[in-house]
Amino acid sequence: QVQLVESGGGLVQAGGSLRLSCAASTRTLSDYAMGWFRQAPGKEREVVAAISRSGGTTYADSVKGRFTISRDNAKSTVYLQMSSLKPKDTAVYYCASTCNGISRYYVPIQGREYHYWGQGTQVTVST
Repeated sequence: QVQLVESGGGLVQAGGSLRLSCAASTRTLSDYAMGWFRQAPGKEREVVAAISRSGGTTYADSVKGRFTISRDNAKSTVYLQMSSLKPKDTAVYYCASTCNGISRYYVPIQGREYHYWGQGTQVTVST
């Protein structure tokens, strides 16, 4: 069982930046692929970014060039650096991890591929 706790959300003006953190309860974060998802009111959950065990990354088209996902296995933490934020980025952001032992180079982008989820952190971007 892996517990995930997100932090770093808040209210920011359009064009601003935020860094989300996801602290995992495991000491072997390197065994897991990780992802960030978001869900806006009235919309389905969507993948924002994902990172493989080896550090390979993928991004939703809507955030490419503005968001960066990274991981620090020694700290058991995954980050999402968000820049040039737009009002349409407003959502609850969730951190998720796969089961351990997933292929080292695989970057999962479907929610069903993730096994553990955090409680979410609200990000609100004002005009």
